[in-house]
Amino acid sequence: MKNILLACSSGMSTSLLVTKMEEVAKEQGIEVNIWAVGQDKAQTEMEKADVLLIGPQMRFMKKKFEKMASEYNLPLDVIDPVAYGRVDGKAVLNKALELIGD
Repeated sequence: MKNILLACSSGMSTSLLVTKMEEVAKEQGIEVNIWAVGQDKAQTEMEKADVLLIGPQMRFMKKKFEKMASEYNLPLDVIDPVAYGRVDGKAVLNKALELIGD
């Protein structure tokens, strides 16, 4: 089971992306737990995650999140703005799995 955490400003804008990622994972037979939170809850959720992806609107906060994520040895990246805008669950899921190492 892979645990993928998405963080955005409020946690709302990534909820549709979570749904799309879950659909792709189900089609491909990949067991995942994907959830989205607002930036203020990201740190408390990191301990449960295998990877953290942050919304493109939070790109400026990447260094802050990297510092927090390093405490958990958690890979982190910013979601590609094009994939985010298109709600491309496959592209974002693939990026998350790549960061995890699968």
